[in-house]
Amino acid sequence: MTVLSLSAFAVLALEVCSIGSTSSSDPESAATASSEDASMPAPLSSAELAKRLLGEGDLGEGYARTPLRSAVHDDVSVIGCPALEKLGADAATGAGLDFFRKAKASFTYVGGSDSEVSEELYSDSAARLSKGIGQIFEAMLSCPTYQVASGSTVIDMGTQMTAAPDLGDEQWSQLLTYSVGGQRSVVKQTAVRIGTVLVIVSGSPGLVDASLEKALAKAQAAS
Repeated sequence: MTVLSLSAFAVLALEVCSIGSTSSSDPESAATASSEDASMPAPLSSAELAKRLLGEGDLGEGYARTPLRSAVHDDVSVIGCPALEKLGADAATGAGLDFFRKAKASFTYVGGSDSEVSEELYSDSAARLSKGIGQIFEAMLSCPTYQVASGSTVIDMGTQMTAAPDLGDEQWSQLLTYSVGGQRSVVKQTAVRIGTVLVIVSGSPGLVDASLEKALAKAQAAS
């Protein structure tokens, strides 16, 4: 398994925990989210979020967009981290943290060996986004080491909190270490909430740092 494919697991635990549905919208959730915080703009649709994703032109020379990977399947499980296992079980039954409005993009930096950066945008009420991503990061960081099993593949994982940049309304950041098949990869994952939009950038630490402010600027741009 290459470093490129390993970095896909940077968002695996988040997806196991937070995405209980692959739907792009949900009327009942939209109504609830809009009423939770009247002072915030209404959450954006998935189509609006897609317009705010980074493109090759935003990142600069040397970046190539890669095809999106398929969604997490039911055979993915977390081993050795009770807090994360609990959230994953909830999500599997549809009772987890559902951010229905979402858009994603992934890029490879051709100037480096197997270097990838991915961006995810989610939109919901500020309260739901804050609670949801906060619970997930707390659960992941509560277990310095654990495993993620996907089919017959078992990935040894480690988590370490790292300083988040003072950007947006709230910030979270961590370093994730993946070991499988004798290969090891370190992936940085930084999440920033700006009002009713949550921006998550994951990948090679240097590329995450270089791309984050661009991602935030575009996420705030008018449709």
